[in-house]
Amino acid sequence: MRIILYLGKGGVGKTTVSAATAVRSAMQGKRTLVVSTDLAHSLADCLQTNLTSEPRELTTNLWAQEVNVLDEMRQGWGKLQESMTKTLRKQGINAVLADELALIPGMDEIVSLINIYRNARDGNFDVVVIDAAPTGETVRLLSMPDTFQWYAAKIMGLQNGFGFARPFLKAMLPTTEIVEAVNALSERVKALREVLSDPTISSYRPVVNPERMVIKEALRAETYLALFGYPIDGVVCNRVIQAGNYQDAFMQDLYQTQEKLRQRIHQTFAPLPVWEAPYRSREILGIEALGQLAETIFADEDPTRVFHQGPVQEIIQQGDSYILRLPLPHVEMDKVVMSKKGDEMVVEIGNFKRDITLPAVLANQEATVAKFVNKALEIHFGAPSEQTDKSA
Repeated sequence: MRIILYLGKGGVGKTTVSAATAVRSAMQGKRTLVVSTDLAHSLADCLQTNLTSEPRELTTNLWAQEVNVLDEMRQGWGKLQESMTKTLRKQGINAVLADELALIPGMDEIVSLINIYRNARDGNFDVVVIDAAPTGETVRLLSMPDTFQWYAAKIMGLQNGFGFARPFLKAMLPTTEIVEAVNALSERVKALREVLSDPTISSYRPVVNPERMVIKEALRAETYLALFGYPIDGVVCNRVIQAGNYQDAFMQDLYQTQEKLRQRIHQTFAPLPVWEAPYRSREILGIEALGQLAETIFADEDPTRVFHQGPVQEIIQQGDSYILRLPLPHVEMDKVVMSKKGDEMVVEIGNFKRDITLPAVLANQEATVAKFVNKALEIHFGAPSEQTDKSA
């Protein structure tokens, strides 16, 4: 199975490119599902058909779906939420507040991802193409498996902790039913996380336009994806004005500006392949038009193959010390905050952070130096000193 997720700033053409990729995949004989996770769905409009929260067959080898987050929340979290709500209400919390507190942050993203993975597996699809929400929402979506695992560990830790004081705190602790349900969901999320970060299965492709703000957002997305270990295998540059003998001064200026930025996109994202889609005077709607667009973008290539693979995380030994290497392109050192506690290293970049569980060889080492070398964050570890401050 292959999972391909297109992401980028709102309005760059993610939906069109996603649908075109899915159409091309289906034409090549692969059972293909194209899914929209954006709350403002436009996939149905692009395909010129009605879609529901369940996969619908449109033509040979092609299915489409628009995820309904509220339905998924009810199906995937309803029973557990009800149990947690009852527990909270027994503590004297009013019904409305109990309902809100029973929701683990990010559960809507979690159930969306689980729905996509479940349909991909149960529907025996060869390829799943995801038309994702704008960049910020998508990064939050993809960070949720890590966040949920943290919450799940804390909930299960409560059930096992407190020792002799446990009988006195029983009314405040999560019930066995809640813990078992969280544990079961945690196992599914763990399996999902492994699939989403496996470069032989999943690929992430930013969609950009030759515009400065769009490029900057795509570069940030590349950094955040690298932070969480999600593999990018290519970039689509959409709405490129083609070379021509333009007489109008406005068009001449627009083309020249775009051309400089187009070249910058190719240079900045190297060694990733960059596919281009020309600016069209009309919307690209319907399966036939989408198939033609895919041919323009990918030519004779199979758009579902893996186009690039690179290391996500490396541990390098130098004598008695070690270096943890994380590829993080397009980020400045002063934007990174790190801290180490036990076997966990927390890396924060802007509004996003990742908890990295360190291997045993690094857990007892002290983080001494951090620096950027060749587009990668290198954290140096050495034998622990007598200092108690473990900040990197």
